[in-house]
Amino acid sequence: MPSTLSPTLAGRRLSTADRLPGPPADRVLAPPPWRLWLAAGFLAVLALLALAAPDLARAEPRNPGTESSVRRSIEPAMLVLFNRDIVELRGSLGGLEPAKRAERARTRFNRLTGEELASPVALRPASLDEGSGYAVLAGERHLFTVLQSDLDPEERLSLREAAERARRHVQDATDARRAQGAPLLWLKGLAVVLGSLLLFSLGLAVVWRLRTWLLARAQLADPGLATYLRVGALRLAALLLWPTLLTLVWALVVATLAAFPWTQPWGDRLTDFVRQLGGWLVAGTLGAIPGLVTIALVLLVARIVHDLLRHALEQVQSGRVQVPLLHAETVGATRRLLAVLVWGVAAAIAYPYLPGSDSDAFKGLSVLFGLMLTLGSTGVVTQLMSGLVIVYSRSLKSGDFIAVNGVEGVVREVGALAVKVVNMRNEEITLPHSVITANAIHNYSKLSGQQGTLVSTKVTIGYDTPWRQVHAMLVNAASRTPGVRTQPPPFVYQRALSDFYVEYELFAHIDKPLERVPILSAIHAAIQDEFNTYGVQIMSPHFYEQPAQALVVAREKWFDAPARPPNRGPSDGS
Repeated sequence: MPSTLSPTLAGRRLSTADRLPGPPADRVLAPPPWRLWLAAGFLAVLALLALAAPDLARAEPRNPGTESSVRRSIEPAMLVLFNRDIVELRGSLGGLEPAKRAERARTRFNRLTGEELASPVALRPASLDEGSGYAVLAGERHLFTVLQSDLDPEERLSLREAAERARRHVQDATDARRAQGAPLLWLKGLAVVLGSLLLFSLGLAVVWRLRTWLLARAQLADPGLATYLRVGALRLAALLLWPTLLTLVWALVVATLAAFPWTQPWGDRLTDFVRQLGGWLVAGTLGAIPGLVTIALVLLVARIVHDLLRHALEQVQSGRVQVPLLHAETVGATRRLLAVLVWGVAAAIAYPYLPGSDSDAFKGLSVLFGLMLTLGSTGVVTQLMSGLVIVYSRSLKSGDFIAVNGVEGVVREVGALAVKVVNMRNEEITLPHSVITANAIHNYSKLSGQQGTLVSTKVTIGYDTPWRQVHAMLVNAASRTPGVRTQPPPFVYQRALSDFYVEYELFAHIDKPLERVPILSAIHAAIQDEFNTYGVQIMSPHFYEQPAQALVVAREKWFDAPARPPNRGPSDGS
């Protein structure tokens, strides 16, 4: 369930002084969000659609094997007047089928005048070719006739009793139609609707505030085994507020429908439907209580185990506890794997106790989910397994400066499927785990602990320059560069003796791997200054004749425009 706490509760952990028994006195109750009103409206629409349930229930499914016999039989028709069920007509009269008889009765009822509506509904015995019956009259207007063939054998009512029941129903319909035209009734109905909306709004606000308070109390509970039951009870109480919301919606709809005679039968149908549905839910819930209790216990144990493992791994990550084969860099992935394992085992244990778990619907969903995982998980599993290789090999972590497959930058995030790297141009590059595991990873931050990270640069100098002088100049240039460590000191290797020059490589230790590029730039500048100071050219061309003089930059031209000299003292050669 998503958290509905206020920004203060969601943004920080409250102090002990903030943990009051109820909401703070200065906190103003915000109105329920529009999502809750939308949910209430959706539930109201569902309630109105449920009005058709009794009518749909009357339609019995046909057996395809007996379709011919059904066509030969007479289908009964319910006579409905002013949205009220009057009587179910089953027999024919004068060659008219029950549906046609009901249609004619509705036409006659709609043509009743005000005087006829005010007259009492009466019964009159009738003797017809189809047998005896009772004619139902509104005033002097004949509406329909109840025949002996209209009786339901299962009800075991006499013709007089069935006709009297139909008369009472017609009397109720005529009274409702007459009352519907009264202006005073419309005003009363409108007042009832407005009052119901007001009470519904107040009830919705109370439910929202109570739910917010319950979730806030659950959020403020200190971690520990003693508080799990209390937190579970608070969250369960917050969950039970949703049936309260359904009850409010039902009461609003029923009160609105009952305010007007035309819609009053709909309210009665909705009440009967909810009553039947509630009885079914109560019976099903009572039967499922043992399984639900087992599921609750399984989930509670799983939550306790999950929290204990999380607390232990946090101790390892902070360095307060040392566990063999478990490192701080792999704690996050280990915590996620253990969480999936714990809750997966809990779901497998609790599944057989779910109500309806042995039904065909649950079996169909299981097949569907299995098919989806089979078809769509190949690439995902590959990335997940590659991610586990990266995490547990401790190749990189967030904040490291790395180079992979030509991409060089700082690791911003190690996700479940990919690694996000930000390069020197402030571009975010996403590298899938499979790409990283298939290429060499250069991690410039991994070993930057006691000795710092090594950086290197190469330079080629002719054989006419003493190599000892070159070594000294390179070491001096690196030692004067900001960001380069003095211990261990920089050092130089001669990497190759080529045909025209010697290839030297300077190595230096730095403390900030993330500043590797700017430090290398500063080293290159210092090398140029150092070689220019001692008149040694860094140019190593393939030429036919040695130049008469060394190709160096004169000291007085070092800072020609637009270059600006740094603020250095006379001791450093400026």
